[in-house]
Amino acid sequence: MKAQHIFGILLLIVGVVLFIIGLNASDSLADQTSSFFTGHYTDRTVWYMVGGGLLALGGLAVVIFGGAWRRT
Repeated sequence: MKAQHIFGILLLIVGVVLFIIGLNASDSLADQTSSFFTGHYTDRTVWYMVGGGLLALGGLAVVIFGGAWRRT
């Protein structure tokens, strides 16, 4: 297994974990209160979810393509 694939899998795992942390944080009292009054989650929760999603997508892209875009 190439180092790029291992790096991609690692990014995918970290991204999924961060996204799950963000989902769990959205059920907290602070986020429920913020959502009730403002209609939005707290910034921290949004960053966990967005960052985790982007890392997971990036890791998935590295796993699928594995540096194929560099070959000429």
